Amino acid sequence: MPVTQSRTNVRKLSEIATALGVRLDNATSDPEITGVSGIEEAGPGQVTFVANSKYIPMAKTTKAAAIIVSDDFTAGSVPLLRSANPYLTFAKAIELFYQAPKYSPEIHSTAIVDASAKIGKRAHIGPYVFIDEDVEIGEGAVILAHCVIYRGAKIGKKFFAHSHAVVREYCVIGDNVRVQNGVVIGGDGFGFARDGENWYKIVQSGKTIIGDNVEIQANACIDRASIGETRIARGAKIDNLVQVGHGSSVGENTMLCAQVGLAGSTEVGKNVILAGQVGVAGHCKIGDGAIATAQTGIPNDVDAKAMVSGYPAIDNKQWLKSVVVFNRLPDLAKQVRELEKKTK
Repeated sequence: MPVTQSRTNVRKLSEIATALGVRLDNATSDPEITGVSGIEEAGPGQVTFVANSKYIPMAKTTKAAAIIVSDDFTAGSVPLLRSANPYLTFAKAIELFYQAPKYSPEIHSTAIVDASAKIGKRAHIGPYVFIDEDVEIGEGAVILAHCVIYRGAKIGKKFFAHSHAVVREYCVIGDNVRVQNGVVIGGDGFGFARDGENWYKIVQSGKTIIGDNVEIQANACIDRASIGETRIARGAKIDNLVQVGHGSSVGENTMLCAQVGLAGSTEVGKNVILAGQVGVAGHCKIGDGAIATAQTGIPNDVDAKAMVSGYPAIDNKQWLKSVVVFNRLPDLAKQVRELEKKTK
């Protein structure tokens, strides 16, 4: 959907270029810009962007007032906002027109905050929030309706928790951490030992530690460890429905996309990207800078900077070649049968 604002937020195109720190080309006028939108929906008065080559043809027919493009992009007569990183510039352009809701410093009358809890200055504690004994929360926190913070949790500055998020007992969270709806930090790890025909629950006595500037999106679960800790390092981004198993570690600035699953004691390095539905077996190590494409199954360690695909995970280029062969298998099988007939 387009992102627009009131007339008070309307800006000239030249002002947009200055605010974004980009170069304005191809402009014969200086129109008013009222918002931003995707290239398929953008209309007059809106800014759009091209960061994927498949949308280049649309750039020649778009009705947008201007397009954010790379430095080497050429197209039509539409004004161009040239950027070394068009997608990042587009993200910043949205911020020029959309302001997220602001929350006043207050503790709602229906919130329950234990007398021993320490809440920092300028905190917003929403309706029906529960904050247990010996909790510490830094200044500037926003904790929205129905969130629960268990006993002894330690949370840094500018924590933002959307409704129904849960932080379990004794977990530690750094500064500028944002958690979306339904996130569970520090839930019990999946630990059971065989006891004859039954399963004996292993007490999950460890904790979960979240570094600074981490974002965890809706309904993701970061399990606590049975012993030791589960750790998410600074700057990591964790998408919806991700499962981080007990005792795992995720390195700095790593991205775990939707429905990624890490079994217990997985070690993921820094600057790793695991695309949607990647599964990693327990006790595996993923090296720094590695990439696993969507639905990859990883039963073994992955080298640093490797790009892997498929199951079991193999080098991405080898996997692409294998897929080509796989698609030809019916024809190859037919040829083999015909050769067998001729041989007989």
